[in-house]
Amino acid sequence: MTHVERGLMWFRRDLRISDNAALYQALKTCKQVYCVFVFDRDILDSLPRKDRRVCFIGDSITQLDAALNLLGGSLIVRYAQAIPTIVQLAQQLHVDAVFANHDYEPAAIARDRQVAEQLKSITCTFHTFKDHVIFEKDEILTAQAKSYSVFTPYKNAWLKKLTEPGGEFFTKPYPVFSYLRALTKPPAQLVQSIPTLEQMSFDPDYAMPISAGEKGAETLFEDFKERIEFYDETRNFPAIKGPSYLSVHLRFGTISIRELVRYAYERSCVDLKKGAQVWLSELIWRDFYVQVLYHNPHVVSQAFKPEYDRIAWEEGAYADTLFKAWCEGATGYPIVDAAMLQLNTTGYMHNRLRMIVASFLTKDLGVNWRWGERYFAEKLNDFDLSANNGGWQWAASTGCDAQPYFRIFNPTTQSEKFDPEGKFIKRYLPQLQKLDKKNIHAPSLMEPMLAKAAGLEIGRNYPLPIVQHEQARIRTLERYAIVKKQKF
Repeated sequence: MTHVERGLMWFRRDLRISDNAALYQALKTCKQVYCVFVFDRDILDSLPRKDRRVCFIGDSITQLDAALNLLGGSLIVRYAQAIPTIVQLAQQLHVDAVFANHDYEPAAIARDRQVAEQLKSITCTFHTFKDHVIFEKDEILTAQAKSYSVFTPYKNAWLKKLTEPGGEFFTKPYPVFSYLRALTKPPAQLVQSIPTLEQMSFDPDYAMPISAGEKGAETLFEDFKERIEFYDETRNFPAIKGPSYLSVHLRFGTISIRELVRYAYERSCVDLKKGAQVWLSELIWRDFYVQVLYHNPHVVSQAFKPEYDRIAWEEGAYADTLFKAWCEGATGYPIVDAAMLQLNTTGYMHNRLRMIVASFLTKDLGVNWRWGERYFAEKLNDFDLSANNGGWQWAASTGCDAQPYFRIFNPTTQSEKFDPEGKFIKRYLPQLQKLDKKNIHAPSLMEPMLAKAAGLEIGRNYPLPIVQHEQARIRTLERYAIVKKQKF
């Protein structure tokens, strides 16, 4: 890039200084670099007023501003619509270029197109860079130059590109700290205090149970390094400390994906156990879903496989009743209910549980996967459009490389397998505390006298199952039969 006098670094879902591609390019290219973050009202105004993610962003922004100040810069923070704000600041600061990292969601792509056009009208360029993923857009394609729709061949191609000569470039960190001399504090008249959650009409007491910012991310990562060796053995059991818990930090870019992949790959090459290898595979799934969304933006509102949009989901008051019970954790299936209560009370849900509750909603209750996807989008701390959409379409068998429609999770056997002692269930369903591991997975089948002795009254302090799994399974196979009959 041609060197310019002044640039503006626009932080978005990359709330860190270290190994930040756009920040590096800005500092390397410009003599002076200003920094900005916009609490975008086009996004925030539609969110519930109790939203842990806004609290997390606010804490991360405060941390980022403090770090920039120590390094000679500062962060301009605005609560406004992003497009006019960025263009206005570019004019006020007389910058020659605005720098940001790529965002692959359809709405973000449209936003960036508008920003670029409006900046061009004031003779300012707009430059974006890859930072959120290891491989993007057309960097991993099939032999027919098409995007992948099946994970395993995508993963093989991904690993091949990473490990071939020169592949180390893709995980090499950007040396941001070598160019900090370009960081510049904005003019005093443009400096405003960071808007509080109250000023943005959000509940300040609705915070996440994990620390925000780069410091929070690094603390979690250091902790996970001690457990990664056994990740393949522990990741599916919600009652134990198995996951990395880094998904929300990846979502908001408070840690670099390059740092995580580099570490996972190096550990997978030397560890005798498969923990790092399995974790690396899950990081590749993240890239996979991003490229699926980028190449197939229709998945935001439609099935990846168009024929699956012919499925007749439950409708009307009956569907509303089923969905309400699912949302509230009142289905009569303890593993499902505990998982939903975990989501509702913490904003987090274990990945195995996400698969169980998604399968239950779509395959046992026959409710449209889009309803569950929207609910997760509102509740999940780590909500990411590509992963959330991909996960829901996988569970509903409507997506690419999805679970075949005739494979239907049995919630009771899933519970017995992945929460065998019922420890996770008891954490969120205290009325089941006295049940033993034999009865806790299906309390409605208990002898009434045993249930009463355990303080349990089915239908009163814990609901009867709202559907019977075996009957629901038959209805699901009938529901999906329309897909099997169609010829496309």
